[in-house]
Amino acid sequence: MAFAEVAAGYEDCPSWAPFLGFFGAAMCGILANFGAAWGTWKSGLGLCKMGVNHPGGMIKNLVAIIMAGVLGIYGLIVAIIIAGRITEPDYNIGSNTYSQFNGWAHVAAGLTCGLSCLAAGGTIGMIGETGVIATGLRAEGNMARMFRSIPGGKGDGGGDEDGGAAGGVPDTTVVMGDENKLFVGMLIMLIFSEALALYGLIVALIVSQASYSCGGE
Repeated sequence: MAFAEVAAGYEDCPSWAPFLGFFGAAMCGILANFGAAWGTWKSGLGLCKMGVNHPGGMIKNLVAIIMAGVLGIYGLIVAIIIAGRITEPDYNIGSNTYSQFNGWAHVAAGLTCGLSCLAAGGTIGMIGETGVIATGLRAEGNMARMFRSIPGGKGDGGGDEDGGAAGGVPDTTVVMGDENKLFVGMLIMLIFSEALALYGLIVALIVSQASYSCGGE
């Protein structure tokens, strides 16, 4: 989407206008990184807890931490774009070249991306922690039930006082791998949580392109 560039008078370009642009860039980076840290923190806790009993699922369940880390990249992109559009004062004519219009547009863009990433990070962290722990518990439970003995199988004469472990048979009713259903459900929730930040990124990129320049003649 293209915005027409309009020339404005000096009253629209005060000396404090660049503060708005720098504020927007800073808040975008800070909030996006806060969301990324929040999501990584919560998901990492869940992954460590799950790894105690089900270390085999550690690599697969890193997806939540990876998706949380991407949020910081969204904030970095928008912050760089905003900072690059902040113009320096024109010392030849002694006036500012950065307008209030640009400043408020950049504040809006920065807050849109930053707060969207913050919300997405919290959501990813909560879903990641709970989902990872649940997936690990399900896998560990299936493994335990698979290898337990069922009394009354072949060779079980009923004379074993310890529960007939030697004469029991493995529990074949357990469906191994059904924890993947939990993982797929968690993955879908994580994708839609990440989409919240993507929506904010798209809006921020569009808003940040607005331009209202100061006339220097």
